[in-house]
Amino acid sequence: MALQPSLRPLIIAGTADAPHTLDVFLDYVCPYSAKMSAAIDSVLVPLLSAGGKYHSRVKVVFRPQVQPWHATSTLVHEAGLAVARVSPEQFWPFSLALFKRQGEYFDIPSSTLTPLQIRDKLAALAAEVIPANATGSFADLLALKSSPNGGNAVTDDLKYTIKFSRQNGIHVSPTVLWDGLVANEISSSWGGKEWMEFLAAKVAV
Repeated sequence: MALQPSLRPLIIAGTADAPHTLDVFLDYVCPYSAKMSAAIDSVLVPLLSAGGKYHSRVKVVFRPQVQPWHATSTLVHEAGLAVARVSPEQFWPFSLALFKRQGEYFDIPSSTLTPLQIRDKLAALAAEVIPANATGSFADLLALKSSPNGGNAVTDDLKYTIKFSRQNGIHVSPTVLWDGLVANEISSSWGGKEWMEFLAAKVAV
């Protein structure tokens, strides 16, 4: 599937020109998304990296799936998109770190925090992952514009990801598309065995 240039870092495994695509719709504050992210990192990333069985055959695209019934979902996905801008190679490591700390952004723990306080927490987390010289740019991208309702510098990227989900009828996370079609059989509970069987059935090596 296509990606606008600013979102190319969302290809988290495989090569951009791979003929097969797994579009994985994940929400940073969804426990099932966190579970799938761990499997992606431990199973798919090695298989699709240089030397892996499916290198140059399959790519994985992280599709941010904002779920507004979680109050922080917009804010955490803004942070991920900001990292993709200022430190593209750290987008996936930051995403994994955020999934591991997602409980801090669940509804009750975050209920007494203002949006600015939540963004400060996300900036502190980003500072653990991205280069020190990128932290200022990260904060600048999340700073609200002078217009009272103008969003911030990654709002357009956020709109793109939300529109992409809506036009494809994606409602829940995680949802996975294989070459553009929903693959309902893929589950967040999948481990190495299930992923290997899936790829063996779908990809001619």
